[in-house]
Amino acid sequence: MIRSRPLLIAAIASLALAGCGSAGEPAKQAAKTELKLYNDKGAWSKYFDEMGRLSKQQIGLSMTSVGYTDEPTYQAFIKASFRTDVKPDLFTWTTGGRLAEIVAQKQVAETTALWQEAIKNGDLSADLAKYYTVDGKQYCVPLNAAYWGMFFNKKIFDKHGLKPPATWDELIKVADTLKKNGVTPFYHTSVLFSFVWFEQLLAGTDPDLYDRLSTGQAKYTDPGVVEVMKRWKSMIDAGYFNNPGDKTDPGDVLKTGKTAMVSFGTWFNTSMTQRELKPGTDYGFFVIPNVNAALPKTSMIFESGPLCSLTKAPDPAASMKYLKWWVTPGAQEKWATARGDVSANPKVAIPDPAIAEVGKAAGSGEYRLVNRYFEATPPPVLTAALDGFSAFVVKPDTYQKVLEDIQAAADEYWSTHN
Repeated sequence: MIRSRPLLIAAIASLALAGCGSAGEPAKQAAKTELKLYNDKGAWSKYFDEMGRLSKQQIGLSMTSVGYTDEPTYQAFIKASFRTDVKPDLFTWTTGGRLAEIVAQKQVAETTALWQEAIKNGDLSADLAKYYTVDGKQYCVPLNAAYWGMFFNKKIFDKHGLKPPATWDELIKVADTLKKNGVTPFYHTSVLFSFVWFEQLLAGTDPDLYDRLSTGQAKYTDPGVVEVMKRWKSMIDAGYFNNPGDKTDPGDVLKTGKTAMVSFGTWFNTSMTQRELKPGTDYGFFVIPNVNAALPKTSMIFESGPLCSLTKAPDPAASMKYLKWWVTPGAQEKWATARGDVSANPKVAIPDPAIAEVGKAAGSGEYRLVNRYFEATPPPVLTAALDGFSAFVVKPDTYQKVLEDIQAAADEYWSTHN
């Protein structure tokens, strides 16, 4: 078979480059000066690009963002990169079972030494390390840290003489007042974040049961879990929620007053600042009270999303250099300030007063931090749960069947895992 001229030239060029190395050794690839960060946060491209410009100034290594907005497509790409030559320099992921899954496949670069140095320098906390630990070793670094609570449209609250509630009963009274005045109180969805109200209601009712559920020591069909689903159903039946099939961006939902309250992590503050809304004037944030007032501490959902590098990254040294820089105060101050969110670096001040207060209180142990359901739940069980909760919010009467289906997935998973 005769090669075409372009292919022949390419082959000769390749041989010539190979010949530049010493005899018997492959030529070394030049160190990278620009990295690509693949992520499932397409709306954050502006902030990633700002970080790329800053890193070029500070460490001579720039970064460009390749953002996805469809989660399944993103996950498929990252997992495909394990088997192909198209590999990201850096990528975002989640902690918990999904991180453990790809660590077990020996795909993720270890960062134990980085964590030890950062903790010693005060750039990362030892308490946060457990979320990045698999079999005694650390992997990735925190892309972000977030505390979950309730964002609310302050102008709507002011119009109806409402203030952030201190108890669950007060929250329900706020919801009743809004509903009577033709305002939908709460946002929920039938897509990826269908788990939000389940985790909040269960953690605020019985956080110990929540923890046992995530480790297979409790069942989704246990009475305590069933009662949580009944409470959730009663709230849907009362008309407290928007249409779960509504595809309107939750940032727009809150800005326009389509619903008065949206429960998300502090990272949602970025959605507010992108819409040129001012904290304290246009919107506010409060900690969601426990359902069970007898609990010693208010349960607060916590998450930390990782920024990772592959074991076989295109330039492992450059990727690790970037991860080390990412957790420094100089990088984290820019990252937190640009997005109006908390930072994983304890040295960094938070610009939004309400979120800064929550971050300080959470860091001092005032709240009981509960690992977000998305990270706390093993991947096969999570898949069944997301499908189940998505069906439930559309047809609340199906709650018992939904729990039975999730438990079937849990039984299968825990039968082969300790």
